[in-house]
Amino acid sequence: MATVWATTTEIIFEYTGLSATAFFTILAMMLVTYKVVCSMFLSPDDFVPVKKQSLNLGDMTEEELRAYNGSDSEKPLLMAIRGQIYDVSTSKMFYGPGSSYAMFAGRDASRALALLSFKPEDINGNLEGLGDAELQILLDWECKFMEKYDRVGQLVLKKTLT
Repeated sequence: MATVWATTTEIIFEYTGLSATAFFTILAMMLVTYKVVCSMFLSPDDFVPVKKQSLNLGDMTEEELRAYNGSDSEKPLLMAIRGQIYDVSTSKMFYGPGSSYAMFAGRDASRALALLSFKPEDINGNLEGLGDAELQILLDWECKFMEKYDRVGQLVLKKTLT
């Protein structure tokens, strides 16, 4: 056993220039540092996503929908396609104020999406005069929204009193 220790200390000194005591002290300190740093972070296995409460805003008029355009940070960011309202708050970088698609927030953007248009006059839910190709584009958008965002309500012309 003594020869193993002697051989080990000679090899350590030859390769590092350190005594065995210094080498193992540094090794222990590195291991402790590694453990401390690792404990600062969660592993992917430790992560449990928080299930957010899904909104259900029910029936909403176009006028009411406009209040959810991102101008009030306390309200969710909403957008409609084919009269179905989606919460797009998780994509503020796309639909929030000052972003590329901000003009669609708080509106039914069906026609604009179908036509791939940014014209203000196209940002509405009117599908009249659209061809099969445009309706297919709109369907693709609608599928993406259904997959990615929670549906929180639907557009109505006027609310009925119950």
